[in-house]
Amino acid sequence: MEEINLKDLFNYYLKRLPIILLVVVIFVGAGIFYIKKIQVPMYHGTTTILLVQKSGEEDNSSSYQSELSLNQKLVATYSQIIKSRKVLDQVINNLKLKNVTANSLSSSIEVSGVTDTSIIKITVSNKDNKKAVKIANEVSNVFKNEVSAIYNLENVSVIDEAIVENNPYNINTKKELLVCGLIGLLLSSGIIFVIYYFDNTIKSKADIEDSLGLPVLSEVPMAKKMSKSKKESNNEISSDKFNNIDKKITNSRKTTTRKRTTTKSKGDK
Repeated sequence: MEEINLKDLFNYYLKRLPIILLVVVIFVGAGIFYIKKIQVPMYHGTTTILLVQKSGEEDNSSSYQSELSLNQKLVATYSQIIKSRKVLDQVINNLKLKNVTANSLSSSIEVSGVTDTSIIKITVSNKDNKKAVKIANEVSNVFKNEVSAIYNLENVSVIDEAIVENNPYNINTKKELLVCGLIGLLLSSGIIFVIYYFDNTIKSKADIEDSLGLPVLSEVPMAKKMSKSKKESNNEISSDKFNNIDKKITNSRKTTTRKRTTTKSKGDK
């Protein structure tokens, strides 16, 4: 593998720093355009419910532990009931949601149990923050009534109702722009490195010595200036030639004019 001179590589990057910065700016601008014009902001509506102890049962440690264990086992079952068609169809009818099916509504609902508790968290995602809150609260209320009808139990209680969130959960402007900038930086740096690595042109006497293994005995300094001076001297020589030719033509014209004048004077005599 060919050795890389870090100093030359650094200077190579330094000369192309404006290109790197330009690419970074382009990627950041593209990120801003995506966030403002394309990305759809999504909001959460979250409510929590608790599976409480059945009424009328003795309040002691053994009964509480057994009730807690039973409720934890019911979390998985209740999670399925929450996303069932029976519950979601009632939610759609109660809120009069248009162009919404039970399947599409189910895909926007996430049900999770809090570890080592009897608490169930219901999270609804929607591009309208107020609608997300209404759906989450209605789902918990309908589910509570359905559990009471199915199991004949009053062991579901709403802890926290969903509240309106003003910040979308899927947009983090600073983080996304930082990622866009890093992508632009890495991409431009990678392309420049590839160009540098496969660039076989000779740029200095060190390149000649490395490629040929022979020492450089002499250099021709200021080759460009010397070529310019040669061109200027050639231009001066050519201009002198043209001036001499122009003088010869002028002299010949004067001589011809004199001869014509002399001939005319003789004829007059």
